[in-house]
Amino acid sequence: MAPPVRTDFLDFGAKGVHTEVDGFWNEKPLIEEPDRKKETIQAIQQLGGSNVPQLESNIFCLSVIGQIEGHLVMPSHNKTTKYEHVIPQIVAAEQNPQVEGVIVALNTIGGDVEAGLAIAEMIATMSKPTVSLVLGGGHSIGVPIAVAADVSFITETATMTIHPIRLTGLVIGVPQTFEYLEKMQERVIRFVVNHSNITEELFRQLMFRTGELARDIGTNVIGRDAVEYGLIDRVGGLADAMAELNRLIEARKAGGTVQ
Repeated sequence: MAPPVRTDFLDFGAKGVHTEVDGFWNEKPLIEEPDRKKETIQAIQQLGGSNVPQLESNIFCLSVIGQIEGHLVMPSHNKTTKYEHVIPQIVAAEQNPQVEGVIVALNTIGGDVEAGLAIAEMIATMSKPTVSLVLGGGHSIGVPIAVAADVSFITETATMTIHPIRLTGLVIGVPQTFEYLEKMQERVIRFVVNHSNITEELFRQLMFRTGELARDIGTNVIGRDAVEYGLIDRVGGLADAMAELNRLIEARKAGGTVQ
């Protein structure tokens, strides 16, 4: 039989409830509720709002923002997309039966060529429907990532910078270095041409155009121009991209081909 509890001397303090058992005073901690105030402050600091909508969705959103980080770690003040983070996410989305489609949101200045191509190849080889949306910018190596999806969108104000591959740091000025650079350039051109409606001749013209970009050769393509060149499929925003992705998902369920 449980010993009696002296309710006349209960102390509901901050630390718990004090009870007398067998002549000894024991402290039994109360079950405290989560510190909602602290959680709210953290949400505001990290996400800019106190209420974050929670929704079980069949669509996975993959964001490619800032600079695409390769084998070298960027400075801490840089916004980066790390390929060692993105690639496992793509694999998980491909394996997860609850995920039926992927939307890729891009606002990137480009970055490491091999890391960008790796992400682009992963997106292009997914069995599930994919849609990309260029927001703000999809520059440099962000171009292959944008065209890797089944259907690509770009907003009216978004831009895409097309320029030749450049090397940073120590460069050995020997023919082998330039041959390597040219082969890497061909990999990018071949991928973009194979996954978009732009011709190789036009893409090379945009890439090596002079007089448009300061201190560099290349072209800055804005919104509708990217569609006219055949680089991006359509001009549109988030609602357009989501509607198209849902259409592709329904077509896949019906046994049709994704186009």
